[in-house]
Amino acid sequence: MAEHQDPGLQDLLRGQSEEEQGMKTCSNMIRVFISSTFTDMSSERKVLLEKAYPEVLSFCRSLGLVFEVVDLRWGIRNVTSGDHDSCEVFLKEMENCCRISAGPAFVALLGNRYGHRALPRFIPEKEFEVLSSKLTKNPEGIKMLNQWFLKDNNAVPPTYVLQPITAHFSHYSDLRPESRPQHDKDVVSWRLTETKLLQLLRSAATTAEKDGDITAEQKQRFFSSGQRCLTQFVHCFTEREFEQGLWEDDSRRLPLIFVREIQRQRVREGPKRLAKYMDMTFDGLLDAEAQGLLTELKSRLYTSSKNILNLHCVELIKGSVDPKRKEHAQYLESICEQFVSQMKARITAVADPQYEGREKGKRIWGNTEKPFQTSEWVEEEVRQHVARSTELCKGLHGREGVLGKLCLTMWESNNIHHGPLVVHGAAGMGKTTLLCKLAHEMQKVLEAKSSVVIRLLSAHHPQRPDINQVLHSICLQVCLSCGLSPPSPLTAGAHLELRRFFRTMLSQVSQQGYTLLLILDSLDQLSDQNHAHRLHWLPVDLPPNVHIVVSMDTSSEVFANIRLKVESLDRFFVVERLSGDDGKKIMDTNMRSWQRTLTPEQSHTVLQKFESTGCPLHLKLILSAAKHWTSFTPLTELNLGENLKDTFLKLLLKLEEKHGKELVGGALGYLALAREGLLEAELRDILSLDDNVISEVYKYFLPPTPSLIRLPPFLWARLRRDLEDLLEERWTSGVVFITFNNRHVAEMVSSHYLTPERRGQSHRILADYFLGRWSGKLKPASLPGLSLLLSDRKVPPQPLWFAPGMANVRKLQEMPYHLLHADLWEELQQQVIGNADWLHCKSRVCGVSAVIQDLDQCSQFMNCTETRLIRDTLVLIKPTFDFLENQIDMNVFCAELLARLSSLAQKCPAVIGQLCSQCEEWLLTCPEPILLPKCSFMQQPGGALQHTLSGLYGGVVCLDVSVQLQVLVAGSDDGVVAVWSLVDQQLVHTLLGHKEAVLHVQVIDSLSCCLSLAADGCLMRWSLINGQQLLCVQEAVPVDSTPSAVCLHLLDQNQLICVYTRTQVKLWKLDGAQLFSQTNEEDSVTLGVLDDSVFSLTQSGLVRIWSLLKRTPTVETELRTSKRLSTVVNSALAPKRGKVIVVTKMGFLYQISRQGKVSAVDFPLVPSFLCVTEDEKILMAACDQTLGLYNLDTDSLDNFLNLTHDDTVLSACLSSDGRQLFTGAADQLIRIWSVTTGALLDSLCGSQSPVSSLLLYKGSVVSASAAAPVIQLWNLKYDPDYKPIDHIPVGCAHVAVTRDCDQIFFVRHQSETEVISWNNHTGCISERLSVSAEVSCLEIAQNKRLLFCGLTSGTVLIYPLNIPQETLCIPPPESLCSVLSLAVSSKERHVAVAYEDAVCLFEITTRECFPTVEGPMQRVSLSLLQSPLSSMALLPDRRLLYGTSCGEVTLYDFRGGSSSALEPHHSRITCITASNWGKHALVGSEDAVQRLWSLSPVALDHTMEYKGFFFEGVLCAAFADSDQFVFTGSKDRTVKVWDVANGNLLLVQYVYSPVVRMLTYRNGFVALSQQGCVIREVFRCPEHISPDYNPLRNIKAQYRVTSRKRGEEDQCTPELQNYNPAQFNLNLMSMLGEKPSATCLIL
Repeated sequence: MAEHQDPGLQDLLRGQSEEEQGMKTCSNMIRVFISSTFTDMSSERKVLLEKAYPEVLSFCRSLGLVFEVVDLRWGIRNVTSGDHDSCEVFLKEMENCCRISAGPAFVALLGNRYGHRALPRFIPEKEFEVLSSKLTKNPEGIKMLNQWFLKDNNAVPPTYVLQPITAHFSHYSDLRPESRPQHDKDVVSWRLTETKLLQLLRSAATTAEKDGDITAEQKQRFFSSGQRCLTQFVHCFTEREFEQGLWEDDSRRLPLIFVREIQRQRVREGPKRLAKYMDMTFDGLLDAEAQGLLTELKSRLYTSSKNILNLHCVELIKGSVDPKRKEHAQYLESICEQFVSQMKARITAVADPQYEGREKGKRIWGNTEKPFQTSEWVEEEVRQHVARSTELCKGLHGREGVLGKLCLTMWESNNIHHGPLVVHGAAGMGKTTLLCKLAHEMQKVLEAKSSVVIRLLSAHHPQRPDINQVLHSICLQVCLSCGLSPPSPLTAGAHLELRRFFRTMLSQVSQQGYTLLLILDSLDQLSDQNHAHRLHWLPVDLPPNVHIVVSMDTSSEVFANIRLKVESLDRFFVVERLSGDDGKKIMDTNMRSWQRTLTPEQSHTVLQKFESTGCPLHLKLILSAAKHWTSFTPLTELNLGENLKDTFLKLLLKLEEKHGKELVGGALGYLALAREGLLEAELRDILSLDDNVISEVYKYFLPPTPSLIRLPPFLWARLRRDLEDLLEERWTSGVVFITFNNRHVAEMVSSHYLTPERRGQSHRILADYFLGRWSGKLKPASLPGLSLLLSDRKVPPQPLWFAPGMANVRKLQEMPYHLLHADLWEELQQQVIGNADWLHCKSRVCGVSAVIQDLDQCSQFMNCTETRLIRDTLVLIKPTFDFLENQIDMNVFCAELLARLSSLAQKCPAVIGQLCSQCEEWLLTCPEPILLPKCSFMQQPGGALQHTLSGLYGGVVCLDVSVQLQVLVAGSDDGVVAVWSLVDQQLVHTLLGHKEAVLHVQVIDSLSCCLSLAADGCLMRWSLINGQQLLCVQEAVPVDSTPSAVCLHLLDQNQLICVYTRTQVKLWKLDGAQLFSQTNEEDSVTLGVLDDSVFSLTQSGLVRIWSLLKRTPTVETELRTSKRLSTVVNSALAPKRGKVIVVTKMGFLYQISRQGKVSAVDFPLVPSFLCVTEDEKILMAACDQTLGLYNLDTDSLDNFLNLTHDDTVLSACLSSDGRQLFTGAADQLIRIWSVTTGALLDSLCGSQSPVSSLLLYKGSVVSASAAAPVIQLWNLKYDPDYKPIDHIPVGCAHVAVTRDCDQIFFVRHQSETEVISWNNHTGCISERLSVSAEVSCLEIAQNKRLLFCGLTSGTVLIYPLNIPQETLCIPPPESLCSVLSLAVSSKERHVAVAYEDAVCLFEITTRECFPTVEGPMQRVSLSLLQSPLSSMALLPDRRLLYGTSCGEVTLYDFRGGSSSALEPHHSRITCITASNWGKHALVGSEDAVQRLWSLSPVALDHTMEYKGFFFEGVLCAAFADSDQFVFTGSKDRTVKVWDVANGNLLLVQYVYSPVVRMLTYRNGFVALSQQGCVIREVFRCPEHISPDYNPLRNIKAQYRVTSRKRGEEDQCTPELQNYNPAQFNLNLMSMLGEKPSATCLIL
């Protein structure tokens, strides 16, 4: 498997990819940078924002792409900031757009303004000194330069830095109204100063060029733009953006350019009128130099970019572009149309899979149409973790000691079994970096085919990964890299199966000789789904060559749990705090990488603060501030915190001073709350919806357009740049998210900013955004200086589907979480929980597990029963989703929901009722064939069944539970002992060692261990802490013993183990040392052991009681009986009373005390089991269907209660208060009785197998069956309102159902002589019909309401259902042959009875309104040489079609006595069904073949072959009322619908159980499943079905139809070929008068 993979991918999967490959990803984003000047293109930018961007956004979304626009000039008047960082911000954003965008990344809007040319922020030391030397004759100029440019010796090399404007003009950034005069004055002063500084630099550069100190090219940089280097001086932002975005970028992405020219005659009007659209000098004159540079720029554009340039000539009206004027409106409309059309063309080309540079077959984000490729997301996840690991390990210092110890420990244990290695320490101590370095180092020393798998589990904070997803991805990576078979979808979807696969995979890797290193960082960051923190999934016994290294915080719950699992302390490694020397190394390394250094005083301050904590994260935050310090920064301004939290808060305070408290708190708070991080466009939109942020931004000036209020993008871009050390880009499915780079940072942000009030408000804003509440709507805003106004925030709509098959992934990921935590529960119920489209969409895109997790979270906060029921429903549907890899259609999903929830719709109208209505509406409007469920027939949620514990493959033979240890131990008939935690219902240990059935298990609380005794003769002791085998005693009991023949007993305060059978007693110490072994004499049996007293009985009636420890007889006594003692049937122990209770076959019960006292009473029962309650007040004895309760307080043994069951009683237990009794029976029911009154209080249905074991654990009942590999936990405090109605037992031998589904008749077992009538509405037995022999078949005449019951004696009993007191009888034939089959004609005039040697035809008539059966009218003999008849159908014209167990098919005509053989099958005929009018018949067999015959004349129309994933073979069938369709039920647990006319398969529906009986019902059918559930569905088929429709789209199967070629002479057109089934009930009787009414006839 692995050898066919790309070598580069193979290296990546083994953790050996090259560093440059780490972040390789295919982008699904279109991020466009809008370049323009501030004022002259504002109208164009505004109209693009309002009209063009939304259209392109919608187009991109339909392709699965994310569209973002970065227009940093929108919303602000100018870009001059006090610290001169604007140019860097612009170019950084341009670089990000070019790096991230998969398509166009640059759009230029160029008018008649060249733009602002700012002073350089940095000048290299040598260049500055050259320029200064040229100004010696201008001391004032030198003084001015030295005043504004200070030398920074911390830069490497040293650099002169332009000082912030506020350093000399303190009110420049002060926008408060009271400071307005000073502010205006400082603005004017700065503009004058900036002009003078520019003149000085230009003058000095000119002189330097003349003197030869700089080149002409260097001099030109001071007078023009177009250079990208930030160390040069006079640059126009716009031209620099053109250079980077147009001429330096990849030309394949084709940017867009829009150029606007103003007609010349209008320019002559004067610069003042056109000041907004042209460059002006400080004194108000036209800037000729700037206009010249603009002309050069346009000339270059016309020459080099003509093919992408859109030129517009516009005449300004009154010096402006007025959208209200027609010509200007047309111009703006043209801009929008060109932008949209050209962007669409470029994006379409990029979205094409054939586009160069795009990965072929790459899955588009949110696309549900393309099947999900498992290798894609595995590759992406591995790449992310490897890249992150490679980046982190670069900063490791001072951990050489612990790193060496880890490597040495792995080397020493490589060839032996060993446990995992545990790395732990305090938060922020660098555990993650250490493990990343370990992975990096181990790649160098391991052999070529070794694999290093690393998972940084905190990498997706705040989202905590689910253990199933983690294990699944690890298994896939290891299997793909080692050539193993990956886990199947069903395995991946089941936690227990996934754990098993994980352990097996590790063993396979070891056996193949590969070396595997698995590193799991931050186990404490796992979500607690499937109780991952208890670490049941983590193996503690690893095979050779396989190593697991894990890490967690020492203070976490996970660390406490792993200390219990891993006993050896040498497997633990603590990460201590770093020393001062280590901190200095880290500081020096980081400063060198930033080309910075620190002064000695600054270095001392940094190290002094760091040494107080020794925390690497603390040092990282300190250095993020220190790298901005200049050499002239005063020590008093360093302001570092004493610890991690204090330092972080000081950093936040500094950010708030620069950017505003609301903006900083809002941006960081939203990032902390988002589950998956946020796209930058999303964050800008969300901040625009935050009124607190908007009020702060527009506190001192008004927005450009009060009707359109948003956050100016430049403000976020500046803040984003200052947060670069705290944030990171996270690529997921080709989309980049912004999130925190450290979970501790996220936690500190949450604790600082997200107070309960603000958290709720922020969740509400996030919920509103993903709901799309304010898209296209006006949101109220209150700004200073304005009354309350309504404004458009220009946030995009948030539909669930962007296009057919293209889902809104971000809405699916985020909206439920924020609705829940914003307390918007009504919207949550309507939009999520009770929305069928939502549930289906998220299940397909994110997996049904994600939906279940959402509903789990809702249940934690909302006390909503309906939410829990829907959640449980999805748990039941999950295996189907897993099997189909989430590719399940909406119609299948809706049908499943209806089939499970429709019975609850009336009880729960608010959510479940709404959900069912949506599903039904969807199905009714579906353009494809559908089956519409009309009742709940699949397993329903609700009821008492709380948990089903799986983990065994054989039936459960024995159980034991420990309240103290909270564990459940079970032994199975395949020799496996399983241990579950009853705290989280997770499988803790699978104990393998026995080779035969486990007979007994017993928990020893004080030693945290358990004992197991098996039929292989072995006695074993196991540790419940780590699952290790502690003891194995061979030949403890005879091989092939049975549970009832062996007893396990503990003596001497659980220090001794006693095992005894009827013939021997053995005693061991806990360490396995045998103390005693004795075999009884031939004429004696062991009755029991009480403490150390052994009770034995001889055939002569002598009871011996002797001490097991002293080995001497103590008491001998005789049983007083007049007859010889017969066989002992059963015995029970009463330790508190010191008695052994014995029942004999002769009908006596003896109570024998330790002192030898014997009391005897008559006991007529022969109990199948005998036990004493825990308080030893009641003796319980079961015999067949009766359980007797006897009072042990008296010697007379009073029988005070007899409880009658419907089947054999197998188990029983009593509640601790002695008031309730729980019994399990063979009819698969658990019954709850009142011990006081004997009343049946409740019955629990759902076991699906005989209940052979019962235990009580706190408020729950634990049940198990020897016929099933699961254990079930039942909650006794369940809500009975939501309890599913009971159904008939699973796997009944014979069944029949009435068409209206009110009655079901069944025979439980093949050997029974009783037919049970079941009321389907009440879910209980309504009547028992006793018969004289075993029942062989059942049939119902639906219209005449007659039940036919065939017996093995040859008799046919007939029960009129409307006259229950009467019974008719067809006597057996002379041969006394058994009845094999019964068939009633469609008009119910005749019934055919098949015997072993003949088939007889009887007539069904009435006499005096009473039904009678006459006949036999005719008889056809069956050859004894022929195979037995297995199925038959009686046609209306008295023809009989029958098949045999060998596949022969024969058509016999009773009218003429002729017969004809039809084409045989190759296996047993299981189903023959005639159509309602007798023109067609379907013959099905055990193989994959079914044939549809035309009967007038007889001809084979179609042969339909179907091969599915499960078993094959048709069990039953029914034709639709119109005979246009035929429904079949098969062994593969599906219902299929076939077109009778052409034989085509129309629909396959999986119903989870084989359908064994099927009847026509209106426009559909009524059926009965093997699970005992009634299925009632209506079929709808459109007149025209799309040729692309595939009925097997949701089923893994294939089918073939072979039809006969018909000539014109034998073509037979059905009467209702084009008949609409929906009209059938209205006019069928008028069309076919001879067809009997579907109404029940009253006889």
